[in-house]
Amino acid sequence: MLQTQLPAALALRPDLASVVVGVNDTLRCTFDIHAVAARLDRVYGALHAQGAVLLTACLPDPGAMLGLPGALARPLARRQRAVNAVVHALSDRYGAVHLHACEGDWITDRAMWSADRLHPGERGHRQLAARFHALLAERGLATGPGPSTEPEFPAPTRSASVWWLATAGTGWVARRCTDLLPQLLTLAADELRHHARGTSARLDLRASAAVSAALAALSVPEPADAA
Repeated sequence: MLQTQLPAALALRPDLASVVVGVNDTLRCTFDIHAVAARLDRVYGALHAQGAVLLTACLPDPGAMLGLPGALARPLARRQRAVNAVVHALSDRYGAVHLHACEGDWITDRAMWSADRLHPGERGHRQLAARFHALLAERGLATGPGPSTEPEFPAPTRSASVWWLATAGTGWVARRCTDLLPQLLTLAADELRHHARGTSARLDLRASAAVSAALAALSVPEPADAA
């Protein structure tokens, strides 16, 4: 994002800029909430400095969306909560129009999601657009009726979804198996070990402390230039 998308966005000098990220970061073995916070702060800050109003959202955790077993889902949920906490804090810092997309019945409505179960389908995108429009209207930044939540095109057939999973989906699974899966199994083993000892709260406290440290690092002022 920093190397390609941000320069392209800045060149357009937008009035509104949507920055909705997070799920892909939680699915990488290199996940680091400090790095996520630092990158988002740079993106938000650069767009805000140009006068753009930011559109941001917190997202549902991918483990639940993929229907993973608890020991695998909980570490991913903890990561997503950490990302969402950072997004919340930075959205406040830069006065973003923030959507709580990690909440609501739409999350469990299969019709809202594409075949990969991580990205919204047309109906889901329309739901997000309508909710963002409502938030913008509250600020006086949107006029006219909101976008329709009803899809324009028919939902993909079951055979089309199966075809996607058999083609593009296999590449996604292969990348995750070589990237995240080994670490996720380690995280799951740690999860089960703490659960057996009754110390699962330590994992949550550790994640919360990492978020606090990541946000605190962003608050350190730049050193003054020597006179």
